[in-house]
Amino acid sequence: MAMKQAANSAIKAFTSSPSSSSVLTKNIHASSGSKKIVGVFYKANEYAEMNPNFLGCAENGLGIRDWLESQGHQYIVTDDKEGPDCELEKHIPDLHVLISTPFHPAYVTAERIKKAKNLKLLLTAGIGSDHVDLKAAAAAGLTVAEVTGSNTVSVAEDELMRILILVRNFLPGYHQVVKGDWNVAGIAYRAYDLEGKTVGTVGAGRIGRLLLQRLKPFNCNLLYHDRLKMDDALEAEIGAKFEEDLDAMLPKCDIVVINTPLTEKTKGMFDKERIAKLKKGVLIVNNARGAIMDTQAVADACASGHIAGYSGDVWYPQPAPKDHPWRYMPNQAMTPHISGTTIDAQLRYAAGTKDMLDRYFRGEEFPPENYIVKEGELAPQYR
Repeated sequence: MAMKQAANSAIKAFTSSPSSSSVLTKNIHASSGSKKIVGVFYKANEYAEMNPNFLGCAENGLGIRDWLESQGHQYIVTDDKEGPDCELEKHIPDLHVLISTPFHPAYVTAERIKKAKNLKLLLTAGIGSDHVDLKAAAAAGLTVAEVTGSNTVSVAEDELMRILILVRNFLPGYHQVVKGDWNVAGIAYRAYDLEGKTVGTVGAGRIGRLLLQRLKPFNCNLLYHDRLKMDDALEAEIGAKFEEDLDAMLPKCDIVVINTPLTEKTKGMFDKERIAKLKKGVLIVNNARGAIMDTQAVADACASGHIAGYSGDVWYPQPAPKDHPWRYMPNQAMTPHISGTTIDAQLRYAAGTKDMLDRYFRGEEFPPENYIVKEGELAPQYR
């Protein structure tokens, strides 16, 4: 009961915050009549009914079906998103709104945009819209938006967990217990304290700042690289030092955390050459996007020991194929893309998606921070 009350409070606070207050402006989203909305979400199967707040799965479709259909709109939900004969492809020509998530992304290519003659709005239920060809969307005059802030806490907490899992060499101990073994030395020879280590985040936006704040009590040496420097007061409060030159920061770090969006500039940013600049035995946490890393270069560096541990929940593509090299490389603590889809996060991004749909139907603006593409312009972080 307490968990349910807390969840409801989180939704109310998220949707009634000043940044999401309703302001009627020019009708760039104005639209009348019945609309076809398609949602692409991961399948939950037997888990769908185990929690009434499990809204982010295909079976529950963000909990907005009754609301949409009561207003005369058509709502199609599927998890089938790949290939020319998939369910999503059947609806591309006549859908008006497409909703997807970073956890089971519907890749919206330029080809799909060209086929979607009625498409006006692309919504991400969560944070991160790199599954959309943003330049093609801008050229087509589409609006792309996401629920900014909906799962920042969820991801930052998950990053901190992964740092500790790697630093303390947790997974080998867990696997020993499961297999019936007991070998303390096999764990302790490479288990360390987090205190005193240098942690650098590549990107210090909402998630990166939250992570730095959560690391402060561990008495780490905190560094950050970002296109924008924090104001001096916030920097002093967090206790982090700005590093303008990424390649100068990386060799200083015992732990590197990736918190930058995937753009044309950051795709493949950590290639073989850049990984070679990292401190030998570095630990890396990446909950940003898998394509920021050179897949094979990471696997090779883990195999050689140059990367002593790699953890994250993002892959490319997603879902990750069974032969993806990160599944089999040593010293990894990988999971499916789960960090931003906690039940608390689902409640927030479901509420935020509903809020934006409601604004779209009413011809109202979205909160400014939610726009990724608006009137042919990309948000600064994607330029």
